[in-house]
Amino acid sequence: MISVRAAAQRGQADHGWLRSAHTFSFGSYFDPEQTGFSDLLVINDDRVDPGMGFGSHSHRDMEIFSYVLEGELAHKDSIGNGSSIKPGDVQLMSVGAGIVHSEFNASQSDMVHFLQIWIVPSQANLLPRYQQFSIDSLKKRGQLALILSPDGDEQSLVINQDVRVYVGEFDGNEAANLELPTGRYAYVQIVRGSVSLNGELLQGGDGAKIMDEANLKFNNGRGAEVLVFDLRPIIGVSRP
Repeated sequence: MISVRAAAQRGQADHGWLRSAHTFSFGSYFDPEQTGFSDLLVINDDRVDPGMGFGSHSHRDMEIFSYVLEGELAHKDSIGNGSSIKPGDVQLMSVGAGIVHSEFNASQSDMVHFLQIWIVPSQANLLPRYQQFSIDSLKKRGQLALILSPDGDEQSLVINQDVRVYVGEFDGNEAANLELPTGRYAYVQIVRGSVSLNGELLQGGDGAKIMDEANLKFNNGRGAEVLVFDLRPIIGVSRP
């Protein structure tokens, strides 16, 4: 079963300097039917004006994953990290027992557009950890590349949960299949462009909850970029 949530159905927030589309309930946006899926709690599609950003604030017991689409995001945190995140980079904060951090648009002239994604960890009070790497564009061209996993397979970043996250880009005749282990759930987020998922055409910003599907097939892409989450088969979000 594939249940599509169209981009236009997402919650919208406009803070002037920040414009967000919320796939799941977040902040002042609440939809009782959209409170996460398995361990996937948040997908925020954020656009931040030049020179603006999120000042120092704290989190705990969450795996926070940022994926930049346009521009450059500057990061600082209380465990000594300072970095710049650009398109093609994958950033993961395992905030564990607590991190204070900030994210700002690193440019004074250009918008930064990125996805911020929260995944509930398997345990509480873990040691905070920061990871970042840049994925070779050829690894996601016409195929699905593993970027997050619990065991660091294929040089992916290590996440504290039984979840695997893939990214892929598809155009024209490019196609890829992902076999899901028996009983697993999945969530697909169309980052941009359009692509067919098991024969159904999805557009940028669309998402899909997936249950009882053994195989995911992506084809007929037009400038498409997708994120795929292989998730535990639980209905609600499970807290550690």
